[in-house]
Amino acid sequence: MTENEIAAIVVDAARRIYRTLGPGLLESVYQATLSFELRKRGLVVVEQRAFPVCYEGIKLDIGFRVDLVVDNKLVVEIKSVELLAPVHRKQVETYLRLLNMRLGLLINFNVELMKYGIQRVVNRLPE
Repeated sequence: MTENEIAAIVVDAARRIYRTLGPGLLESVYQATLSFELRKRGLVVVEQRAFPVCYEGIKLDIGFRVDLVVDNKLVVEIKSVELLAPVHRKQVETYLRLLNMRLGLLINFNVELMKYGIQRVVNRLPE
């Protein structure tokens, strides 16, 4: 499956969860339910995957944690905040760059309509 096909499944699952649970819960609830829903659909999901950061040739194990990595192709960052800040998108952009991945989704479940809570983030990898 391509990144776009995986992303479409994630978006569909997020909408289903939003219709069922609604806004206002903790990010951990949405992460657990989204992970469950994606696995149910046959995708491989890793939650809170830790990645080291390499700095000046040194591997630092105190790197960063990605909310979800789906099929080793898609980064999903989950929020439950009143308003997304520009730094949230930058966070996903940085994850994609450091992981050399092409596509990420930033999903905020604390919105009036789910369509306003989903942002695609693309890393322009060299061909």
